Amino acid sequence: MVLTTTRSETEATPKGNTPTTVSSMTALTVENLTVHLGDSLIVDRVDLQLSRGEWVALIGPNGSGKSTMLRAVSGVIGYDGDIMIEPSDGGSPRRPKASEVALVPQNPVLPAGMTVIEYVLLGRTAHLGWLGRESRADRRIAASVLTNLDLRTFAGRPVTQLSGGEAQRVVLARALVQEPSVLLLDEPTSALDVGHQNAVLEMVDELRAELGLTVLAAMHDLTLAARFADRLALLHEHRLLRVGSVTEVLHADLLSEVYQTDLTVTRIGRDPDDETQTDIVVLATPRNRNRPTPNTPEESTKEPS
Repeated sequence: MVLTTTRSETEATPKGNTPTTVSSMTALTVENLTVHLGDSLIVDRVDLQLSRGEWVALIGPNGSGKSTMLRAVSGVIGYDGDIMIEPSDGGSPRRPKASEVALVPQNPVLPAGMTVIEYVLLGRTAHLGWLGRESRADRRIAASVLTNLDLRTFAGRPVTQLSGGEAQRVVLARALVQEPSVLLLDEPTSALDVGHQNAVLEMVDELRAELGLTVLAAMHDLTLAARFADRLALLHEHRLLRVGSVTEVLHADLLSEVYQTDLTVTRIGRDPDDETQTDIVVLATPRNRNRPTPNTPEESTKEPS
C-alpha cells in the first residue's frame, strides 16, 4: 500500500470525560518544521496547527520523530522552520516565550536532595529575572497547584521517595506552575500501570478544561490517544502522514502498514453509532492458538514402525 499524506479540516470533537471548549482561534502553528540531529533527519517538513484548548496526540512508531518534535516546540533543541504562538490578547503571532510552553518529558530527572515544593518551584524559573528568587506570589501559585493535584501533603517529601504515580503528578505540577498556554506531554503514562495511566490523563483533561490549556502529547497507546485527544497526528518515517479526528486516522489497514503488524480497530460502548458513548480500541490481531503442539522428547525419539 502506498502511504500518502492527507489532512482533515474536521472540527475537533472532545473525546475525554471532561466537557472541553475548543476555540476556533489558533493557539500554536508549526510550519515546515525540520530537525536534524547530527547527520540524521528526525523531523521532515511538518506542518501542524492547534486551536486554543485543543488536545492533539502525536502517534506513530518508535523513531518517527514524536519526542523530537515536542523538544523542538519547547525550544530545547534547534530546528528549521517556524513555530509560532498566537497570544490570547489578540497580538500578532510570534515565537513562544519560555514561560508560554511547558514540556513534561518522558524520563524526567528528579534530583536527589530536593523536596517536592523545591522541585515544583523550578517551574517559576521562566518568570524570574537574572539572579531572581521566588516571591510570595510564586509560592502561592505553587501551593495552589499542589492543592489542585492533591499533592499538598507531599510538599516536604524528597522527590526520590515518590511512587511512580506521585512522581508523574509532581512533574506535571512543575509544568503547570509555569502557567503555560501550551502543555507538551512526552509519553506521560509510559511508566504507569493502567489505573494510574487513566487517572493522570483524566487530570490533564480536567485541567485543560479549567485553565484553557492547549495540549500536544506524544502518545504510545493508541487506545488512550483515541479516548482523550480531539485530533490525532500520525507521524511515519519522520513526516506527518495524516491529521484528523480519531475516526479519520485510526483505520486498521493504515495502522497495520505504518506499525508493520496486523492491528484491529474496534468501537466499544453503550451505543456503537454514537461517538460520545463509545471508545475506540486498537489491538494486535488475535494470535492463532490452534497451532500444532510440538512433539514430546519421547515421541521425537521413537523409530517409525
